[in-house]
Amino acid sequence: MKPVIVLVGVTAICRLAFPVLLGSIDVILCGRVAMAAMLLYTAISHFKFNKGMAMMLPEFIPLKRGVVYFTGLIRIAAAVGLLMDNARLVTAILLVLFFILIVPAIVNGAKHKVDPKQANHEGYGPGYLWFRIPLQLFFIGWVVYFAILN
Repeated sequence: MKPVIVLVGVTAICRLAFPVLLGSIDVILCGRVAMAAMLLYTAISHFKFNKGMAMMLPEFIPLKRGVVYFTGLIRIAAAVGLLMDNARLVTAILLVLFFILIVPAIVNGAKHKVDPKQANHEGYGPGYLWFRIPLQLFFIGWVVYFAILN
């Protein structure tokens, strides 16, 4: 839920600040800035809650903690790439693929009731997927609208 708050909150702040800073509202840029902020926010989790996030990965994935660190770096790179005109489109396409590729970790984490912050098996469980999968689709749609189509 916190990533959604960051996404919507930063969008609102941009809508208020852009007329003062830029002289006009650039809604598309607001959307990209908000996604970049959300990616940076979630990247922090990859470093802060590395052990618990590694527990979400399917059993067959080797070097789980390294994968979590790497995906945190991917989020940081994507945040930067979304804000660079010459890298925006490629970054957005790769980000959509990334959001799809992490779904198995989300499903596995829910299946095993992983609480990534506490690094235990007392999380929300499979019911969490009713929220998390549509949220993933929302993030994909956001990227498509603000960085691919516009």
